[in-house]
Amino acid sequence: MADLKSAFLKVYSQLKSELLQDPAFEFTDDSRQWVDRMLDYNVPGGKLNRGLSVIDSYRLLKEGRELTEDEIFLATALGWCIEWLQAYFLVLDDIMDNSHTRRGHPCWFRVPKVGLIAVNDGVLLRNHIARILKNHFKGKPYYVDLLDLFNEVEFQTASGQMIDLITTIEGEKDLSKYSLSKHRRIVQYKTAYYSFYLPVACALVMSGENLDNHIDVKNILVDMGIYFQVQDDYLDCFGDPETIGKVGTDIEDFKCSWLVVKALEICNEEQKKVLYDNYGKPNPENVAKVKALYNELNLKGVFEDYESKSYEKLVTSIEAHPSKAVQSVLKSFLGKIYKRQK
Repeated sequence: MADLKSAFLKVYSQLKSELLQDPAFEFTDDSRQWVDRMLDYNVPGGKLNRGLSVIDSYRLLKEGRELTEDEIFLATALGWCIEWLQAYFLVLDDIMDNSHTRRGHPCWFRVPKVGLIAVNDGVLLRNHIARILKNHFKGKPYYVDLLDLFNEVEFQTASGQMIDLITTIEGEKDLSKYSLSKHRRIVQYKTAYYSFYLPVACALVMSGENLDNHIDVKNILVDMGIYFQVQDDYLDCFGDPETIGKVGTDIEDFKCSWLVVKALEICNEEQKKVLYDNYGKPNPENVAKVKALYNELNLKGVFEDYESKSYEKLVTSIEAHPSKAVQSVLKSFLGKIYKRQK
């Protein structure tokens, strides 16, 4: 795994250096240093799961055939395009959420002298994707399909972010807006397409497949993305902060979390009043009351039931797929997230 990651990071350095020498723009020393530092701060710092899964998926689609160096490079470059997309979303997301830290460091816009220049940096990150695709895929028969794919997934993600933002407008905290279907819509658009569908779609396109023939694969991956986010919502409240690497704040932040939506669905009027009075308030006493209610409603048990049912349903859908290679890609994804603790 470490070897895979270091090979992956080597390609990052190559792509970065191409971008810093892009002939379409005359860099000054200052501007080149700015972009260099901005990229290092925002692009390679995460777990890189999305990017690495493009290579994994492509390898599985090729059913054990030895990949050429060129194939590995191209799959890796597409993986990095997804990591660039993620960086673009997160840089802007942190400004919108007024966040303080990201991956254990101050958010980019909180770094001295950066501030709202981060908005333009986000725009640059987005544009870098098109430059990388142009540099390495322009001659390929599937070039337009890749551009279409990234454009569509970006549109879906930005639209999901919009539903999330307008649902939680400050000063309009209204739990009656929250429902399972609202939660599903936010997650499907804001997270599932770019985190789950996009890596596999990149591998399929590179394999010469037409994505219109793989709607079933998209649906399974979107369901997997929703299951992943429900786990995230659960771990935010019940996970061990040491293990997950952060202290959850969904309750304080009035998030449309699966837990609150489930609680609203199964609680009585008296319990509903406790939720309405305490959810979305930063005071630890309010948070404790919400958590106590979650325990009273046995949301741990409700989640475990959801987890096993989702898993069974996903396995059934995967095994119904006619291609063994596609099945192996989907099973590999599911295996990584089933019963995860972080």
